[in-house]
Amino acid sequence: MFSDYLRLGIDHILDTEAYDHILFVTVLCALYDPSLWKRILVLVTAFTIGHSLTLALSSLDLVQINPSLVETLIPVTIILTGIFNIYSVTISDKHHRMVMFNYILALGFGLIHGLGFSNYFKAILGKEESVVQPLFAFNIGVELGQIVIVSIVMALAFVVLHLLKIQKKYWTIPVSLFSIVVATYLLSK
Repeated sequence: MFSDYLRLGIDHILDTEAYDHILFVTVLCALYDPSLWKRILVLVTAFTIGHSLTLALSSLDLVQINPSLVETLIPVTIILTGIFNIYSVTISDKHHRMVMFNYILALGFGLIHGLGFSNYFKAILGKEESVVQPLFAFNIGVELGQIVIVSIVMALAFVVLHLLKIQKKYWTIPVSLFSIVVATYLLSK
């Protein structure tokens, strides 16, 4: 049972047909240099904590939000993160403070993304006696899936920033703009 929910968590993040998570994690990481991998790990963990919290609360029927509202808010989180990134790299004197604020955004936006999966998760839980073990396994899977995405994004960032020696803003801005465009398309669907 543990491995089933672990796999579900990994699949939830890496599912190319539900690419909103891949896009969100990508744009979330676009602001960082690969040398800051510890900060990036904390950042995606903050997202997982928010995701886990609302998933748990929803699984226990303590929180219920209109699914269509949540499906609208998910692309909005991607758009806002992209805008935040662009603003952050263009305001160099406050960049450090802006990056720290990104942790708060990751946690808050994780809350929204967790709600987006909650109905499906409740359906697959069915009549499980406890949600603790499935939820724990699922969240470990989510974190592992995010680490895969982060590794790919940071490998690309390393090539762009360190091998090609392109300024960080010329990495961050195009990745953020691409994410904004795709998320805007998701909103229009």
